Amino acid sequence: MNNPHGIQAALEQLGIKPVNAGACTGTQWIETKGEILTSVSPVDGRPIADIRQCTREDYIELVSKARDAFKVWRMVPAPRRGEIVRQIGSELRRFKEPLGKLVSWEMGKILQEGMGEVQEMIDICDFSVGLSRQLYGLTMHSERPGHRMYEQYHPLGIVGVVSAFNFPVAVWSWNAMIALVCGDVVLWKPSSKVLLCSIAVHRIVSKVLADNKVPEGVLSLAATSSKYLGNDLLSDKNIPLVSFTGSSATGKQVGRIVGERLGRTILELGGNNAIVITPKANMDLALRATVFGAVGTAGQRCTSTRRIILHESLFDDFSDRLVKVYRSLKIGNPLDSATHVGPLIDRQAAEKFFRAVEKVKEEGGRILYGGIPLENNDCRSGCYVIPCLAEAENQYSIVQEETFAPLLYLIRYRTLDEAIRIHNAVPQGLSSAIFTNDLQEAENFLSHKGSDCGIANVNIGTSGAEIGGAFGGEKDTGGGRESGSDAWKAYMRRQTNTVNFSTELPLAQGIEFTI
Repeated sequence: MNNPHGIQAALEQLGIKPVNAGACTGTQWIETKGEILTSVSPVDGRPIADIRQCTREDYIELVSKARDAFKVWRMVPAPRRGEIVRQIGSELRRFKEPLGKLVSWEMGKILQEGMGEVQEMIDICDFSVGLSRQLYGLTMHSERPGHRMYEQYHPLGIVGVVSAFNFPVAVWSWNAMIALVCGDVVLWKPSSKVLLCSIAVHRIVSKVLADNKVPEGVLSLAATSSKYLGNDLLSDKNIPLVSFTGSSATGKQVGRIVGERLGRTILELGGNNAIVITPKANMDLALRATVFGAVGTAGQRCTSTRRIILHESLFDDFSDRLVKVYRSLKIGNPLDSATHVGPLIDRQAAEKFFRAVEKVKEEGGRILYGGIPLENNDCRSGCYVIPCLAEAENQYSIVQEETFAPLLYLIRYRTLDEAIRIHNAVPQGLSSAIFTNDLQEAENFLSHKGSDCGIANVNIGTSGAEIGGAFGGEKDTGGGRESGSDAWKAYMRRQTNTVNFSTELPLAQGIEFTI
């Protein structure tokens, strides 16, 4: 293992070995026998460590233990479950720096974002602790005399979490911590591109589970590739809920496979997120939000800003300012505190970026800046690119797609109604924003005729979300909701109860039935 920027020390703190087992029951690691998969850093193109993958046989053992664990865990009082989640949050605080470094090194996002991702995990733990005492039902008045009617929520079972590479630890925690306090158990299948992050998380969590004598199987890990675990988890009737984060194309397959067995899904899929900038906007705020939204995580967030819908009177000035800022961006090692943009996840991602740039030009777009490889002595992994600005039309086929890279389209509009129409005229519906100091413009954007996205912001960008609100989107984004608000209800089964405390048996709707 290499030793740049303290990575070796971080790996040792996290318990990452040269070769790591790829399956964990929460408190015990399984000696997996799958083929070796080597995690390679996009930062320098060098191996970090190896993973002996979880096999199908290992997966079957994980599911068996999870089923047994659920029978115990569901009967643990919710506040007690919350206390264990609180301890997980405390343990994550202890390991925030080394885990943040590993996220940055294995995935490629800058260190500030890596640390921020771990902070999201800590924050969702805090949220879930409070939630453990607020799993409320409702009481309704019955139409029948001497009856009481109410509804309550019960734990669902095993929750399968399939996470993407771009948030290698946070997305799991959004699901897992909520599911835990709801009384569910969790089986995690992370992206095969960032398996070391998931292994590090389970090494942190396992101590808390063991100290609290939590049964094996409450939090399980299947670190592997599709070679060993293709659609097995999706088609497994033992798993009533699958939470999937990834592309819209793959999400449609997930929804179909899980739906065929009448299972539940939480689908967090692609975004084609836009910011509308009006003449009444604070241009300095809009510029900062645009740049971070477009180049943060090298454009590899589902909430990354893909389109800027600019009033025609602003177009030349704002695009010139954007080009100037883009020229000043420092692209390089994500652990360097001066870096703004790190590498893409791998060379395949870079190749897709270049193909998209060429497609823009073929369709009639104009490249304003970037869109080419970055090659220097410090960036030789083949994963570094210069973020691209392109003047385009919304109807271009490439603009209708989500390019998971730092490619930002600048689109002109004349009226706010036209801007909203352009904004909504894409298949995806995740995150959106408008920059304006005009109340009517803002409220129109947030109204029924405004943004059709699951997230709509005023004077902040599309990228990033607080854990207190439900996170997710509409249309090809999948309709799922994770994290805050009442998203917890998706992890439970709702039950309506009626209690007759009278000596009569009246029927609903006044039906008479005499025997």
